[in-house]
Amino acid sequence: MDFTLDKYRELLTALKLHRDFKLRHDVDLRPDFSLRIAHIEAEMGLQATYYFRVVPESYDEGIIQQIVSMGHTAGYHYECLTTCNGNMEAAYEDFLHNLDKLRKVTPINTACAHGSPKSRWNSQDIWNHYDIHALGIDYEPMLDTDFYTTLYLTDTGRRWDGYRVSVRDKVPNHQERWEQEGLTFHTTDDIIHALSNIDHPIHHYSLLINTHPQRWMPFGMGWLKEASLQSLKNIAKRIIVCTKY
Repeated sequence: MDFTLDKYRELLTALKLHRDFKLRHDVDLRPDFSLRIAHIEAEMGLQATYYFRVVPESYDEGIIQQIVSMGHTAGYHYECLTTCNGNMEAAYEDFLHNLDKLRKVTPINTACAHGSPKSRWNSQDIWNHYDIHALGIDYEPMLDTDFYTTLYLTDTGRRWDGYRVSVRDKVPNHQERWEQEGLTFHTTDDIIHALSNIDHPIHHYSLLINTHPQRWMPFGMGWLKEASLQSLKNIAKRIIVCTKY
C-alpha cells in the first residue's frame, strides 16, 4: 500500500543506501501531518527542510518551532504573484512581509515557489525582476540546484511521475533526459527497488526528494479520501496542461 507512513519509513530506509540525498517537504496543507513526518525522520536520524506557506491551512508557528527543534529546517513556500494577482511590486512586498513574519519564528535562508496550478502566474517569475539572494536566501531549489548532477523526484499528483500532469512541479529541461536514462518512477516501491540495486542509474545522481506530507497517512478513510480527491485533481491538471501547451 503506497503513501502510508509505513511506506515512507521504507523509502527512508532505502534512501540511506544512497550516497547523497536531500529531503524537502512542501507543507501545502495540514501542518500536523508534517509534524508526524518530522518525528519519523528524526527517529531515523535524518533531517529535512519543511517549506511553509503563509496561509492558515499551512502556517502554524507552534508546529514550525517543534519541527525545527528536532533538527530540521524551515523554509518559505511563497506564492506572492498568485496572491497579488500578478502585480510584481506588490508581490515583492508580500514576499518581504511574509519572510519577515517567518523569520520572527525561526531562521529562514531557503525558499521555494508554491505551484498554484489554477493560477495563471508562476511566482518564481518574480526573480526575473528582483534578486532573491540579496534577501538572505541562500537556496531556492528550482533556481540553485544543478539538475545535471541532481535528480529531482516529487510525489506531486500522489505519484512519482506526476510531472506529466503537473503544471509547475517539474524540471522541463531535464525530464526527457531522465526518462531516456530510465529514471522514471511511478510508485514508491519503484524508487525503493532502484535504490536497492547498486547498478541502477539512480546512483549516478545526487537526489532531491520532495514530498507533500498531507498525502502520507495510515490506511483508512482518510487515505481513501485523499486518493480519490487526488485522482480528480490530476484529471483537472491534465486538462490545464493540455490547454496551456
